[in-house]
Amino acid sequence: MTEEVNKKRDIKALKGESKVSRIPIKIIPSDPKRKPAWIRAKAPSNPEVIRLKNLLRENNLHTVCEEAACPNLGECFTHGTATFLIMGNICTRRCPFCDIAHGKPDPLDQNEPSHLAKTIASMKLKHVVVTSVDRDDLRDGGSAHFTRCIAEIREQSPETQIEVLVPDFRGRMDVALEELKKSPPDIFNHNLESIPRLYKAVRPGSDYQWSLNLIKNFQEMHPNVPTKSGLMLGLGESIEEVHQVMQDLRDHGCRMLTLGQYLQPSRHHLAVERFVTPTEFDELATVAKQMGFEHVASGPMVRSSYHADLQAQGEHVS
Repeated sequence: MTEEVNKKRDIKALKGESKVSRIPIKIIPSDPKRKPAWIRAKAPSNPEVIRLKNLLRENNLHTVCEEAACPNLGECFTHGTATFLIMGNICTRRCPFCDIAHGKPDPLDQNEPSHLAKTIASMKLKHVVVTSVDRDDLRDGGSAHFTRCIAEIREQSPETQIEVLVPDFRGRMDVALEELKKSPPDIFNHNLESIPRLYKAVRPGSDYQWSLNLIKNFQEMHPNVPTKSGLMLGLGESIEEVHQVMQDLRDHGCRMLTLGQYLQPSRHHLAVERFVTPTEFDELATVAKQMGFEHVASGPMVRSSYHADLQAQGEHVS
């Protein structure tokens, strides 16, 4: 128990102020703004949430739901769904919108793919999302580990639909895409997160065009696997800039889109510039569908993996 408590303390020390202290554009600490009436999340404290958390801990697994303090954790866990976070819970990037810790990651857990597949099988999930921290310390960016996880899930749960939400594999795109050929997912997701004008502030260490090319190249290699991307709104972008990013995604073959409201995890993270209204989200969804996106999830509480099973089936999510 003491070791677990100390590990939690160590992770906490790698978040917040220490994480964002060395990014190019400095953040002035500010208390999170009061949320409007249309943003509400269920408290993650019911028995099913506790049961799933215990199951994850037993198998030494992490979820992005917990690590990134997702506001939908209570709702998703209650319905028996989760987005699994592989390759540890320490990231090599310092993105100031994200609540995941930054630092030197632990070595890969070679048993993680089998533990992940075992947990998914025991939960009898029909659709799973597998994502990861950035692992710039690995020669392949972690792509081989993704492939092993996909293969293990298919072995133990052949009916389960597998969606991956991948990092940008910076400097390793060719290697990563070749690796993913071995066991491609059912849906390939990579989030742009924001507009290019805000990239230096929002995604330091990432490149807008590189991310677009990753989506384009994967789609060309796997024309039968839908590609997907997502944006956070409320960081200072204009609606016209969002329209341009949506068009850029379509021009690069992206077929599915999520749009959601950015929420500030702590006073040391990027501040919310404004809360986008539900009406604006509905209008963006209409524009996206007119552009040709096959499936669009647009709403204040939408996240890239929120109701991912419904998104994959083409149902409206807002």
